[in-house]
Amino acid sequence: QVQLMEAGGGEAQAGGSLTLSCRASSFFKATNVHYHRRNSEKEREWVASLTILETVSMPTYLPAVKGRFTISGNTAESSASLQMDNLMPEDTGVYYCDMFGGGTWLRGQGIQVTVSS
Repeated sequence: QVQLMEAGGGEAQAGGSLTLSCRASSFFKATNVHYHRRNSEKEREWVASLTILETVSMPTYLPAVKGRFTISGNTAESSASLQMDNLMPEDTGVYYCDMFGGGTWLRGQGIQVTVSS
């Protein structure tokens, strides 16, 4: 069974950067990658998505992170990443990566991001 493994995260100060990554345990042709987060109040919030087509990938972002976060994918490695720059304390939360392809969802286990002011 293919699993999705997340890495990265950790702690940063406001204005700093962190990179999250997720990778399938075996080859997985994803057509969509999504990142969402859950804050301390357990509220879930969509953060970014990547639609992967044959020749182009199209990102979309939560307005609050647009211009600061960059989502990207590597189809050859069955992986994706979320580069987070100019972090703010309100970015703190558990971040989850999901991949969809061929009618199958892969769900990441979540990884903590903590931003201090």
